[in-house]
Amino acid sequence: MTPLPETPPYAAPSLSALMVQPSEQAALTPAQQRFNDLLAQIERLSVQIQRLQAWSDQYRYAHIQSLRESVQLTQAHRKSLLLFVHERLQTADFTDRQQRMARGLVRGLIAHLAEHAENADPQVQALADVYVSEEDTQEAAEEQAEAAQRLRERIEEALGQPLEKPSQYQTPEDMMAAGMRQWQRQQQADEDRKAAKRAARKAQKQAQKKSAAAEKGVVPAAALRERDAKNAIRTIYRQLASALHPDREPDEQERLRKTALMSEVNAAYEKNDLTTLLRLQMQVTQVTPQNKAGAARMADDKLIAMSLLLKEQVAALEDDLEQLESRLSQELCVPVRANADEAALSQSLQRLQADQRHSADSLAADLRRIQSDAELKRWLKEQWQLAKAISA
Repeated sequence: MTPLPETPPYAAPSLSALMVQPSEQAALTPAQQRFNDLLAQIERLSVQIQRLQAWSDQYRYAHIQSLRESVQLTQAHRKSLLLFVHERLQTADFTDRQQRMARGLVRGLIAHLAEHAENADPQVQALADVYVSEEDTQEAAEEQAEAAQRLRERIEEALGQPLEKPSQYQTPEDMMAAGMRQWQRQQQADEDRKAAKRAARKAQKQAQKKSAAAEKGVVPAAALRERDAKNAIRTIYRQLASALHPDREPDEQERLRKTALMSEVNAAYEKNDLTTLLRLQMQVTQVTPQNKAGAARMADDKLIAMSLLLKEQVAALEDDLEQLESRLSQELCVPVRANADEAALSQSLQRLQADQRHSADSLAADLRRIQSDAELKRWLKEQWQLAKAISA
């Protein structure tokens, strides 16, 4: 897989033209620097989202298709193994221990096939009815309980505290799920405590500011900045609406262009998307040195107000990026992060595809190997020891 170029053609339009430039006479004020920093964050997040989406568009379908084909092949080999071992249980000369190992393997294959099958397979279901007898169920339950107990000890060591109600969980899968739930509750409780402390401190500070403002009879600065932010974006919107009003344009082609631009303006205004409105303003207005110096001439209090809107855009883009990373991680079955190297992400997909193909190839090799009773018995012992090692 070839990674996308470092400077892709789909990058978001640069916001550098909107940034305040320092003059020879004076450096940037804190308000101007904050305004520029927020624009830079918006551009960085927008590019990350678009790069990640483009990378996904290039590789997602082929990756999921490859995994699906490997899983289907793996399931076919599992079914062949299941039928073969079942047949040999009826005819081969097994000891009692070998029979228990073979039945345990059969139950495991049935469980795998049932878990990953979209529709119930009649042959698999018929064998499930045969092997899930009271004796086999008890034997399997004891093995599962022992493995669950070993896993419990490891989980409690990792958690640093006893597992809640461990007697309810009789299988390693249930025990692991319970451990994950308890760990998540611990993490959530820690986050809730921290959030509560932050909220309490913030509420206390706001109450103190409101009280002080009320005593002085002044409007809080935050309220003034919020009002200024709304006024600023409303002013830009009205200027654009006046310049782009389609009904005032006699030329048909120009009217269509203005109609399309006005749709963008309306959508941006509804979302408080200041950067899009500013870009459209520069697009509609003839760009001159005087136009580009507009932000530099803007008073700091106005820049602070506009920075509130930019901060909201940064938060919204961060949420969008987090959701995109989470969705792709689930769909592709590998951790996906926008700040990761695209070549490394592509290699992760290749490794997962190779692992899935290896699983299918290993099952096919096992099936070829165990055609003789001697090899079948050796293989059963190996599988039993491997299962013990995994659950230990």
